[in-house]
Amino acid sequence: MGNTCPGKDILTTMKLLFTDLDGTLLNNDSQISIKTKAFLDEFLAAGNKLILSSGRPKNSVLEVKNNAGLTQPGILLSCNNGAQIYDCDTHETIMGKRLPISYVSCLQQQAAKYHIHIQTYSENAIISPAEDESIRFYRRRIHLPLIISPVLSDALTEGPYKMLAIDLHDHEKLEAFRTSISDWAKGKIQTIYSNDMYLELFHHTAGKGSALRFVCEYYGVSLSDAYAAGDAENDISMLQAAGTGIAMLNASEKVKQSADVVTVLDNDRDGLADLMRKLV
Repeated sequence: MGNTCPGKDILTTMKLLFTDLDGTLLNNDSQISIKTKAFLDEFLAAGNKLILSSGRPKNSVLEVKNNAGLTQPGILLSCNNGAQIYDCDTHETIMGKRLPISYVSCLQQQAAKYHIHIQTYSENAIISPAEDESIRFYRRRIHLPLIISPVLSDALTEGPYKMLAIDLHDHEKLEAFRTSISDWAKGKIQTIYSNDMYLELFHHTAGKGSALRFVCEYYGVSLSDAYAAGDAENDISMLQAAGTGIAMLNASEKVKQSADVVTVLDNDRDGLADLMRKLV
């Protein structure tokens, strides 16, 4: 796993676009529209880089990429909330920050006290303690194999990139769980919502913002030439790190306040492509 710059001594004029998927690049049918795909094709053909930045695990982001026909060079994946960066050209993980397996056990035990579903991931599958309502809802969009393991850590051979706590009906329960682990989490994990039902848990030095800074350094690109777009809390660090942070019209107010610019159109009307054509 590499963590070094490929040796470029001067800044390039390459542009980097870091974009969230759900609610940002994808429309409400979870697709990349024809108009947005056309912009991405032009952006990549000009020698720029596209970094698909998501809380989703790698294989789920790859599915989105492949279904959209994004097969050209210059695409990276910032997966698991920036805990893993994968180069689609070399088929290699160039940066990864995993959680110790011991954290998995601690977090599962604490989630059980609040009767909250919590899951984790192997390299290619979701690991869930049961086939319950939460995992069925989650897999409507995330089409990965499912491993049922009442003790999550029993199904792991190495630490995961992230865990995910889900409550489909009571956000306050998720917040109570988050508060209960806040002291323990310091210096260990970050806890950030990707939506009101999903609480993401990942390495304390990871995150979409730190992933953006890593990729910029890796390619020798100034932060001023990095654009980042998102709509949810887990996108804020990325928007703040980029030279231009873009909030979607459909983003939360907190995200909009963290951005440099807000799109005129929402994710279902090609808002990101519309704005990027004006900015680049």
